[in-house]
Amino acid sequence: MQGDFVFSNPTKIYFGKNSLDNLSVELKNYGPNILLVYGKSAIKKIGLYDKVIKILKDAGKNVFEVSGVMPNPTYKKMMEGAKAIKENNIDLILAVGGGSVIDCSKGMSVAAYFEGDAYKEFYLDYKPVNTKITPIGTILTMVGTGSEMNGGSVITHEELKLKHGRVFGPEMYPKFSILNPEFTYSLSEYQMKSGIFDCFSHLMETYFSDDGDNVSDYLLEGLMRSLIDCSKKAFKNPLDYEARSNVMWTATLALNTLPGCAKKQDWQVHSIEHQLGAYTDCAHGMGLAAISIPYYRWIYKYGIHQFAKFAKNVWNINSEGKSEEELAKEGVEALVNYIKESGMVTSLRELGATEEMLPLIANSTDLGGGFKDITPEIILKLLKECY
Repeated sequence: MQGDFVFSNPTKIYFGKNSLDNLSVELKNYGPNILLVYGKSAIKKIGLYDKVIKILKDAGKNVFEVSGVMPNPTYKKMMEGAKAIKENNIDLILAVGGGSVIDCSKGMSVAAYFEGDAYKEFYLDYKPVNTKITPIGTILTMVGTGSEMNGGSVITHEELKLKHGRVFGPEMYPKFSILNPEFTYSLSEYQMKSGIFDCFSHLMETYFSDDGDNVSDYLLEGLMRSLIDCSKKAFKNPLDYEARSNVMWTATLALNTLPGCAKKQDWQVHSIEHQLGAYTDCAHGMGLAAISIPYYRWIYKYGIHQFAKFAKNVWNINSEGKSEEELAKEGVEALVNYIKESGMVTSLRELGATEEMLPLIANSTDLGGGFKDITPEIILKLLKECY
């Protein structure tokens, strides 16, 4: 049954090999002062930095920069960018990088003109944004988060040991996003796989939340099938443009809010991983992969119908002569096999966690759950299972 919902997504997408050509068109809509936000040296190594700077200069823009955004962006880095926005009267933030760069740029935008503790206000207390914001455009170089077409922003407060996400409204969605799959070719195999599982996790967090047969479920099943198929091709040949382009677009669609319409949603795996990341600074997608194994082995029995559908409609498992519970178990194990066969991380120890961290992670994780409410005790048990 399809429930009530409101859907709004104002982000304009330019997709394909020539998508960067559209940057000069978009720049006409903004004033002279541009803040270029990026990571360390990756965009310079692939020549993208020089291309972007030339486009900005040819458009007559004044370019200011905030570089060095880390994979798990910190509050300190966010506030560095906020200061640059206010001091230079920035008209547009151009985020060039992966989800971390885009997430951090959103945080910079809401913090720039806010008087007070922006992390507490927006990331801990989830207060509405009632301050001046600076628009954002993005050029994507790593697939996974979907931040290029949503209001999500995850920031780590290094002093508080908290990694919290905030989903802002459409006012904070990027105004435009440029997606060229070739810009992702320089990623390491580890980074590529981490991003792919982040995307897979977004789909599962949305899907495993209620037993329904609505349009959203069909969309999610199709996207999961697409990701499984295309990711396997990309693992074999990272320069397969068709595979990488399909992975990129699947990741964008996975979290642009459309597939989640009328779904309750879960997000417990992400909540646990966020605190794992706060303590270990691990690759987000790899943390999700490790945690997903014990989590879905635990929670499937509370949503057997949905997990049985997952087995049949995503993994093409034959249902003949099997109960829904048997199918549900097989679906979870198919996911586990995909994680292992893809060479993704399956233990927290590999990600830098120590046994002493596990209770701290469990007790600082936000609690929720789609089919079943979780407790710190259960989280600790799950963490130990994948340690």
